[in-house]
Amino acid sequence: MALAVGVVGPEDLVQRVTAVGGPNGTTLVPLPYRHETEAVDLVRQAHGDVDAFLFTGVVPYTIATEAGAIDRPAMYVSYDGATLLRALVELLRLGHNVTQFSIDTLRRSEVLETLIEAKLPTDRIHVLPYRPGLTSDDIVAFHRSAHDKHDTKVAITCLGSAYHLIENEMPSVRLAPSRYSIRSTLQALVLTTTGQHVGDAQVALGIVDLPEPDDALAADLITLGGSLAALPDGRHLVVTTRGLLEQATEQFTRMPLLDHLASRHSTAYVGFGVGRTAAEAEALARRAVSRAASIGSVAGVVSMSDDVEIVIEPSGEQPVSMRGPESLPLLARRVGLNTQTLARMRELTAALPDGLTTQDVADHLAVQLRTARRVLKRLERAGLAAPTGTQQHGRTGRPPTIYLIRL
Repeated sequence: MALAVGVVGPEDLVQRVTAVGGPNGTTLVPLPYRHETEAVDLVRQAHGDVDAFLFTGVVPYTIATEAGAIDRPAMYVSYDGATLLRALVELLRLGHNVTQFSIDTLRRSEVLETLIEAKLPTDRIHVLPYRPGLTSDDIVAFHRSAHDKHDTKVAITCLGSAYHLIENEMPSVRLAPSRYSIRSTLQALVLTTTGQHVGDAQVALGIVDLPEPDDALAADLITLGGSLAALPDGRHLVVTTRGLLEQATEQFTRMPLLDHLASRHSTAYVGFGVGRTAAEAEALARRAVSRAASIGSVAGVVSMSDDVEIVIEPSGEQPVSMRGPESLPLLARRVGLNTQTLARMRELTAALPDGLTTQDVADHLAVQLRTARRVLKRLERAGLAAPTGTQQHGRTGRPPTIYLIRL
């Protein structure tokens, strides 16, 4: 599958990424900016031209994410310890003191670990880890303060706009992602995007069980872009694709069809099955509609081949995910997890608000990785979890995905 990936970042780093090149069949579309605040407009303007976005750093990625501009797979290239070590070697070659410096964006633990491995002192190192909302002005102020108050000899920054403001004031160096980090992130992004596209084409079959005939049902199903047929037992069969079903249900979080049916019938049960084949989708749909009938007078269930089952009820005033802490039992019922598991996930989210991995979930819940993946998958299908990047620091192989959980 030929994919187009938009590369968002300052011009020199965009050129660095495009020079590395993407996997076979992937086209890299340069989307350079002069300042990271332009990232939002660039992403929105390029929506019709690319299948995914690769950001050259966490700053533009976070800005675009918080603005709600990203609606397709997106990742950022992280700056790891190896990137820092390469910069320190270059500084040494130029005669700079690398035992007294200030550095932004990287995590303090990662900086100290890199220095310890290089057998360098760490007591005069000042670190400003990146956090959402941190601006270029904040970063510049940090380096100036470290230079004036702590006599740091070098400023190391990951942000181009900050570098251009301090390079004439003090010895400064700007980190750039390694070719390895670029290549591995691109491969992970292409795999994620390809998998999503394949998933969009999966067969989705729905079974609608109503107490009496309904001439308005076909009109209610227009948004699914599929076909409607009568089953021998009096129920209705809906044929569509996973992509259209996700769109019509807002990523499996709401089902307007249920509201329409509830206004006309005393009971209404809707079950959708999503599978790799029509036979698998039909079996899952029959299981889903039976589950819906056990929930209440009007309910919908979406069942998938990876053991994911999502319960959707009439929307009422607002979606379940917006009802606050008191809705935890109802939320657990809709997602298909027990309340205790969801409560433990809320604890973990509070401890790791910037994102967590499958391993984090497995450790916190004391379960195997495959069970942790199933929990995250159910939350993602319910619109309560979203992949935001990858954790690549000091790792080999495919980097674990970082998920942002909203509970």
